[in-house]
Amino acid sequence: MRFVDVKTDIAFKKVFGNEAHKEILIGFLNAVLDLQGEKRIREVTLKNPWQAPDLPLLKETILDIKAVDHRGVTFIVEMQVRDHPFFDKRALYYTAKAYTAQINKGEDYPKLNQVIFIGILGFNSFDSEHYLTRHLILNKETLKQELRDFEFNFIELKKFNKQEDELESIIEKWIFFIKNASNLSMIPKSAEDIPELKEAYTQATMNTWSQEELDIYEYWQIRDAADRYSLEEKYDKGKIAGQIEGEIKGEIKGEIKGVTKVARNMKAVGVALEVIMQTTGLSREEIEELAP
Repeated sequence: MRFVDVKTDIAFKKVFGNEAHKEILIGFLNAVLDLQGEKRIREVTLKNPWQAPDLPLLKETILDIKAVDHRGVTFIVEMQVRDHPFFDKRALYYTAKAYTAQINKGEDYPKLNQVIFIGILGFNSFDSEHYLTRHLILNKETLKQELRDFEFNFIELKKFNKQEDELESIIEKWIFFIKNASNLSMIPKSAEDIPELKEAYTQATMNTWSQEELDIYEYWQIRDAADRYSLEEKYDKGKIAGQIEGEIKGEIKGEIKGVTKVARNMKAVGVALEVIMQTTGLSREEIEELAP
């Protein structure tokens, strides 16, 4: 049994933004926000449910998850593996935009409902040693939360290092899934008593994916490898060394069969030759020789 890397944007959206299995997202949200009793989320409406994007348009695809629950609360869930120097501002922007989009000009402010942002990060962003942090707007003098409509939750995967036999809470079992699924060969026992989590593992199993979805997944992995190299070069040229270069070359050249397959599919749907070259690392001659 093989699982996709849930940290990949495409896989994360496929698992958590699945219209046919909304219980996965509901279970995850209830665990992250520690909602109990009447406060638990019972139903959500996905505003941008998963559908496999066309390869030529993939670069412009928006992959964050947005949903509204039965009370009108909006949830934005975003997976961000690579360190982005302005991710905090992007989180604020997305949240503010979702908040103001709830009403049109001239409508009453009381119609505005809470917006909760959940960011899952593949890098460390805060000074706290805790892997899950909650950020609220508090009164500096009283420390009371009197402005309640904005809330930010961040999961920093690098700070979560528990093994399966060390997992205690439900949220720990969800984070273990997101961080480690691609390294597992079977659904762990820790998920057996949580139906939503067990279904998440099932949806992350490669044999449940269509060939089209697997092709897009492979394409996205290669593109992510190229983007990591470009981002490092842009923001920290002094630290580009053999480790990063080796990782990129390994992902691209070490999987030459998969790369060729992705290149052939991109060529078939009319992706520009220069884009295929940049994405796959293949030369112009190698791409031109590929059979349709």
